[in-house]
Amino acid sequence: MFKDNATEALYGERLRRYVTAMGCGVPDRIPIRLFLQEAAARYVGYTNQQVACDYGMAFETTRLAAEGLGVDSVMLNAIWSNYGVGKSASWRYLHIPGVDVGLGSVSQYSEPEGEGDAYMKADEYGELIDDPTAFILTKWLPRASARLSPPGDPVTLGHNAALISGALAYADYMGAFGPAAARLRYESGIVGANAGMVKAPLDILADKFRGYLGTAIDAGERPGDVLRACEALMPHILANALAGADPERNVPVTVWAHRGCVPFFSMETFDSVYWPTLRPILEEIIKAGHRVLFYGEGNWEAHYGALRGLPAGSMVYHLDRGDPSAAASAFKGRHAISGGMPYDVLARGTADEVRESTLALLKVMKPGGGYVFDCSALMLDDICPENLRAAVGCVMEHGAYSASSGAAPHVAAAGGSGADCVAEAWEAGAREAGVPDAGADLGVGAGAAEGVRLGAFRRGARPPMTVRPWDEERRGYKAVSGDVAMVESVWKARDAAAYVYLWTTVLW
Repeated sequence: MFKDNATEALYGERLRRYVTAMGCGVPDRIPIRLFLQEAAARYVGYTNQQVACDYGMAFETTRLAAEGLGVDSVMLNAIWSNYGVGKSASWRYLHIPGVDVGLGSVSQYSEPEGEGDAYMKADEYGELIDDPTAFILTKWLPRASARLSPPGDPVTLGHNAALISGALAYADYMGAFGPAAARLRYESGIVGANAGMVKAPLDILADKFRGYLGTAIDAGERPGDVLRACEALMPHILANALAGADPERNVPVTVWAHRGCVPFFSMETFDSVYWPTLRPILEEIIKAGHRVLFYGEGNWEAHYGALRGLPAGSMVYHLDRGDPSAAASAFKGRHAISGGMPYDVLARGTADEVRESTLALLKVMKPGGGYVFDCSALMLDDICPENLRAAVGCVMEHGAYSASSGAAPHVAAAGGSGADCVAEAWEAGAREAGVPDAGADLGVGAGAAEGVRLGAFRRGARPPMTVRPWDEERRGYKAVSGDVAMVESVWKARDAAAYVYLWTTVLW
């Protein structure tokens, strides 16, 4: 429940503004959505180490910074590199200020640098392809975690402790999201910017399995194996994205697009592996009634043609590197755009330079609507609070429209259901792009495992949301009687929770 009527009205106003812009419409003013990482801690007055260790403090710094700046929307969990979650499970690849990196650093992830420390070896593609979940449990998890023993090795105290404490820390962390999101909405009247996430299968392969160098070499030497591995990951990426998506279908599922663009991979690899295994995932998310936020890290200008092919109105393209005019030319009128505010100016410029850059950006992005203001990249602790205030103030002053259009779909009332509020916006565009049944199957909501459409890219021996199948589990019982369906449903729910923990660890 909102703390007062004014906060409820403010939230509704901000939600309408945000969703209207994402639907390529003209709101009353350009919405301001910030993805604050350690910049929020600096703004509020906490250290990078404090927010890396205390996720409650991290949630609060994001809320307080957003409230202080007066923005419309913010990503609640941008400071999500959590010491307690990662080191309880003994992740090798997480480094936080004061632990593996200096106190002045931000939280960081490392990836395998060579074949010797890769979490998946070059000759193991077949195992990943046959059963991704089993491969993660038996091969990836022991290699990516310092204390877990691989199959066949002695089970140690450290092994058991990491399994228990890691799962408990994860459950505590995930359980804190709901109350933190409620405070953001009901106390501060600020819209949570996104819900659910996607990474391209090739990015997952490079980030968490083979490392970038190993994946780049494999893409040239064994492209068939790389393609089949990416195909095997597809249904699991989709299932996790839909399970975490906004049940009201107002805010988008975020695609964290790392290194699929040239020059990290060739255009041939993009066309034959990266896009063919990412686009179908995005299309299924869109069919389920959700919009996608394509957070293009780096310069994706070479791939604008591919991105434009998504159903009209279904995507918000986030501009990091590249010419704002080129992005506007490519996407305006078909897809919304966010970002584009130069990071270096916010970090190292003067307040006057910030206002000058903001006005230059608005000159390109404001006409016709369909734009959401944000920095070009996730904001770390080098972002100057005074510059943030200058940028927000400039958009508040110069981002208003003289009249708004009804081009975007209606949004749900602040406390109501919005199951149809985005599906209608791109139904015609979906048909144009050859995507059947646009907006259908709207029964898939946050946390739902049933009804996820896996279509032609179901792969592997173990389907999504399954670690130990019920048929396998029940064979170990002396007898099962009474309400067997109830027993089965409870088992499947607990098994799905284990699956989500495992795959969330991989997809983060």
